[in-house]
Amino acid sequence: MAEQGGLEGSQPVDLSKHPSGIVPTLQNIVSTVNLDCKLDLKQIALQARNAEYNPKRFAAVIMRIREPKTTALIFASGKMVCTGAKSEQQSKLAARKYARIIQKLGFPAKFKDFKIQNIVGSCDVKFPIRLEGLAYSHSAFSSASSIV
Repeated sequence: MAEQGGLEGSQPVDLSKHPSGIVPTLQNIVSTVNLDCKLDLKQIALQARNAEYNPKRFAAVIMRIREPKTTALIFASGKMVCTGAKSEQQSKLAARKYARIIQKLGFPAKFKDFKIQNIVGSCDVKFPIRLEGLAYSHSAFSSASSIV
């Protein structure tokens, strides 16, 4: 197995899996789950210590936990969006913890249709990227917009 020193003090890179020597670092995982019951958001906001609810601003309870450090958007329909996890496993664990909190508040919450919706990763490619040229030469896969 050919190995090369990794980036920023990370583990050595397996060049047979990553020939470039560059391995993206996961930054954020977004997942959804259906708790399969209607929820009283006002009751949740009043009973849970880590919840905020301002229905004039946003139609969901915003709840946070420390481990894994994540934020959940909990909707009256029973649908939930979990953001901020650094791995798929952490995202599922966090979503289960939020579901458990809702259960402990007296709702018959289940854990249906868990799905990873988005994964964001980043890496240092060790050279400057000319975004305008990239967007132009790969227009089928990109969009360019400017803020004036």
